[in-house]
Amino acid sequence: MAGGRGAGRLWRLCNLLMAAFFGLAAVVQVVYFVPAALTLFVGLNPSITDHLVWRTLCDLHSAGCIVGIILLACSLFAYTRTNILHEEEGRELSGLLIITIWMSLCRSSAKNPLGGIRLIAAILVSFFPFVIWLYIYMNKEMRASWPTHCKTVV
Repeated sequence: MAGGRGAGRLWRLCNLLMAAFFGLAAVVQVVYFVPAALTLFVGLNPSITDHLVWRTLCDLHSAGCIVGIILLACSLFAYTRTNILHEEEGRELSGLLIITIWMSLCRSSAKNPLGGIRLIAAILVSFFPFVIWLYIYMNKEMRASWPTHCKTVV
C-alpha cells in the first residue's frame, strides 16, 4: 500500500513538473497553454482524467499536435542539414512530441494507475525537457543561431 501511495505522489510530482515546463513554454508558444492547464489539473487531482471535458480537450489537443508533428517532420526531412535541435522546427517538433507523449501518459492513467515501467517513463519524460533546455542554453553555437525572439526571452 505504501508503494502505491509513493507511486501516486511521484506521478503527481511529475505532473506538477510538466505543468511548470508547459507553463514556461506557453510564455513563448501558446500551443503549450492547454497541456499546462490539463497537466496542472492532473497534478492536483489525478482522477480528473476520467472527466469527459478533460479527455475531450486532451484528445483534441493531441490530434492537433500529431498534425503538427507530421508537418514539421516532413519539413525537417526535406530541408534539415544539421542536428534537428539546431533548427527551430526541430525544437518545436520535440515540444509537440513531449506534449503528445505526456498527454498519452495522463490519459491512460485514469484506467490504470501508473506504476513500473510507465512510471519510469513518466519520470524520464518529465526531466527530458529540462535537460534539453539546459543543453540548448549551454551550447554556444546554438545560442548564436537563435532567432531574435528567443534571445530576448531568455
